[in-house]
Amino acid sequence: MVQIEDLARASGVQSLRVPASLTAEYFYTRLGYSFVKEVFDGDERTIVLEKVI
Repeated sequence: MVQIEDLARASGVQSLRVPASLTAEYFYTRLGYSFVKEVFDGDERTIVLEKVI
């Protein structure tokens, strides 16, 4: 993720959004990503997180 964030920053990207499963939410929050919204597709629940880089 550090390499992805560095590449995005070098390309002028100001923030990154990631769709995450419930089990991956903790991983991303530990990296500084914040909750944006929940998305439901049938029974599937996805958490969208964002980080300003």
